[in-house]
Amino acid sequence: MSRKTYRVGVIPGDGIGVEVTAEAKKAAEAAGRKWGFSLEWTDYPFGAEHYLSTGEILPDSFLAEAGQLDALLLGAIGDPRVKPGILERGILLTLRFTFDQYVNLRPAKAFPKVPLPVQTGGKRFDTVVVRENTEDFYMGIGGVSKGGRVDFPLSCLRGAYALGGSVSAVTDPSVPLAVQLGIATKPGIERISRYAGDTARKRGENRVTLVTKSNALPQIYGFWEEVAGELFAAEFPDLALEKANVDALCYHLVRKPCAYGVLLCPNMFGDIVSDLLAGLSGGLGMAAGADIGAGLSMFEPVHGSAPDIAGQGRANPLAAILTASLMLDHLGQPAAAEGLERAVERYLAGADGKDLPFELGGQAGTESVGLAVTRALESGEG
Repeated sequence: MSRKTYRVGVIPGDGIGVEVTAEAKKAAEAAGRKWGFSLEWTDYPFGAEHYLSTGEILPDSFLAEAGQLDALLLGAIGDPRVKPGILERGILLTLRFTFDQYVNLRPAKAFPKVPLPVQTGGKRFDTVVVRENTEDFYMGIGGVSKGGRVDFPLSCLRGAYALGGSVSAVTDPSVPLAVQLGIATKPGIERISRYAGDTARKRGENRVTLVTKSNALPQIYGFWEEVAGELFAAEFPDLALEKANVDALCYHLVRKPCAYGVLLCPNMFGDIVSDLLAGLSGGLGMAAGADIGAGLSMFEPVHGSAPDIAGQGRANPLAAILTASLMLDHLGQPAAAEGLERAVERYLAGADGKDLPFELGGQAGTESVGLAVTRALESGEG
């Protein structure tokens, strides 16, 4: 029987992205050897260095080629030499919108010996944010005027629909103004709600918490509650759909972080809540992430490029390794994905203080941590 081979593109990107991605690749390859599949990597140079030397961010030729990949693994994007937003919009948002990656998946889990800023009372801390990734206030639709009037086109193309038209806002000529539109569509809400329901069933849970703010923004988030409620009633009658205002939820997450399982969030609230959960579960160095669509999906740790420690071998690679676990699960290798996550747990549980990453108070460098996880994977039962 031939081994399954997956074609994976890699954009190490900027700063520590290069270092942590290297360790994620090694760990994923070790999982492949153990569970009988192969990973064929193709590295791409895109990021700050490429942009500064060529003026190119993400060429159309790459987008065409990327559509033939099975997955894309990304390290980190951002460099102090480049104006904030240029690389993020040009790479991350371009990939998300081109490939209609409508799910942003952000697990938050407590691991052994990772200090938490809150008390869990001995309960299991294992929450996942299912964030809608292509709508809401993150569509880039808006305009700014120095006074009197602002006009801008309304134009976007998604996998499930297209939008067109224009918007005008008029006020006194002496009043500067800015307008940013948040948009929600029934197809967009339905598909992310369906993904959240499937995730809850996969995790063996009996409810999903919908995070909105309909008391203050009734049009967009009242619509969210209506559409999601109808879908759950029709397709997930075994799951309770609970509703929580985002401000109240943040309060309760700090007070009782173990009280929630699957959080279904519109784009902006999901961005905020997932970073809060990353802080509650040990920091960005432990936070994995994925942008998932019907076609090419992209897997990237939540942390940034950390230019202050780049090249020093001090970066914590565990978020990138856990991101590789998400990628393996998406590729259809759930046993390997679970085995890799358990290897991270075994490494942390068995590590002396000095053997932990610098971020967690230890003295172990990036490569040492990656090697320890790989050894735990190879020696463990899964």
